[in-house]
This record gives sequence, C-alpha cells and structure tokens, in this order.
Amino acid sequence: MNPTLQTNNGTLRIGYKGTSPWYEAWKRLRKQKSALIGLGMILFFILVGIFAPLIAPEPYDPANPVYNPTNGLQPPSEKHWLGTDDLGRDIFSRILHGARISLWVGFVSVAGSIVVGTALGLISGYYGKWADTLISRLFDIMLAFPSILLAIAIVAVLGPSLSNALLAIAIINVPTYGRLVRSRVLSVKEEEYITAARVIGMSNSRILFQHVLPNCMAPIIVQGTLGIATAIIEAAALSFLGLGAQAPQPEWGKMLSDARPYLTTAPWTMIFPGIAIMLTVLGFNMFGDGLRDALDPKMKQ
Repeated sequence: MNPTLQTNNGTLRIGYKGTSPWYEAWKRLRKQKSALIGLGMILFFILVGIFAPLIAPEPYDPANPVYNPTNGLQPPSEKHWLGTDDLGRDIFSRILHGARISLWVGFVSVAGSIVVGTALGLISGYYGKWADTLISRLFDIMLAFPSILLAIAIVAVLGPSLSNALLAIAIINVPTYGRLVRSRVLSVKEEEYITAARVIGMSNSRILFQHVLPNCMAPIIVQGTLGIATAIIEAAALSFLGLGAQAPQPEWGKMLSDARPYLTTAPWTMIFPGIAIMLTVLGFNMFGDGLRDALDPKMKQ
C-alpha cells in the first residue's frame, strides 16, 4: 500500500518502487559480489552447454564419436586446447558437451526432489497425525543410510545408466526438502492469518497453495540452488564408479574414471574435467549462499 501525505490542495500519494519482498531480496543480492560471481559462473556454463556444438573447435557428436587412437594422449596444443584422451578425442570438446549432461542432471534431479519432497512435507506438516508419523518415519529410514550408498543401491537394482542415476539422485534428496518444508509448515500454520482463513471457511487445499506454500518458497529456492551443486557431484561420483553415464557419453565423472590409468602419464585428462566440476559446483555454492542471505528476513535493514 502506498503511503499518503495530506496537503492543502488535496492528497499527495507517494509511491515506492519495488516494495515486494522479492524485489527487496534482489536488491540485497546485487550487493553481494560473491553471489554475483557465482551467478556469472552458472550462466557461463549454461551458455557453454547450449552452444557447445558452435564453440567446440572439433565438433563432437556424443552419439557417434570418432576415435583416433594414433592421436591419443596428446598434450594441450594449438590444435587441441586441452589435449586429447586415450582414444584421441578432443578433451575441450568433451568438456563442453559434458556441461549439458551435468547441468541437466543437476536441474532435473533437484526439480524432481523438490516436487515430491514439497508435496510430502506439506501433507506431513499440515495434516499431522498418522500422515505425519508415516511420512516422517519414511524420511528417517532414508536418512539413516549415507546418501551416496543409497544411490548406489538404487542404481544397482535398476541398472547402470544416466537416467537411473538421475532417478536415484532425485530419490535420495527427497527427505531433505520434505523435512525442510514440514518444519516451515509447522510454523506457518499456527499464524493468525491461517486461523482466520479456516474461520471464514477456506478449504485446506486453498490454504496450502495460497498461504502456506508461498511462505515456504524462500528456503526451498535456497536449498534447491545448493542442492544442484550436490547433485552434480553425486552424478559425477556415480559415473566415476561406472553406475552413471555410460560410454560414449561425455559426462565429467565418466571422463575422470576413464582417465585414471593415465594420471601420471597424461594428467591433463583428469585435471580439466575435475576443474570443470569444481567451478560449476563452486558457482552454485556461492550463488546459493548469497540467496540465503538475501532471502533471510533477519538480513533486512
């Protein structure tokens, strides 16, 4: 609501630009250099993945790779900026195309975890009773296992592939978002405006989606941003163990696995994919930390 100022000639209205909480959060975010650097790194890798066929000096088709063992394990040069692997494939081209796979796994798996975890958290926190007990015990059981071991078990049952690795990563992260939403719902549903909504006869579904869920979005967004970094690492770990992406897919974790025998003779085959993973994860972590500070009400002045 715009404030008003009474004058002799009438009422003068004074408006403030961008009074919404999201605009205020964006203003706080813009003041954090580390968060903006992280956002820039994220956008850089997204653009790299989108335009990989145009950027790569030697176009590489993941579905139909061209092997040239006679050109294998070549050090970085003018022709091959980051060198070649044991099969003569250009590492720079593979890293560019690998950005598509790693980012796709990160975004899709986290999106799936958020959808399922948020739904279960809303039901558990709002309705309580037996639903809360059942869902909470399910989360406790899943959290009792180390996440990477649970992911390995799921992929071992379903079979090694990138899609199954994505599904496993989404499943193991559901409790994280479920418990986060549940704790937020338990706090929000005791607010006076929720009680007023019940008194006027508003249905539970309208209360959940119009009042409760919007108040849970800030922590979900922050956790989701940080979760993408974790998902990229988990996907790389599964591929490194041979349970994720399969040859000839240019996934960064798979590239590290294939380069293990050449760590001492051709270290560039492992160094550059490792740097790509590190920079991508660092970008999401820096941006996620900035979002957490920007969306925290305690940070408001």
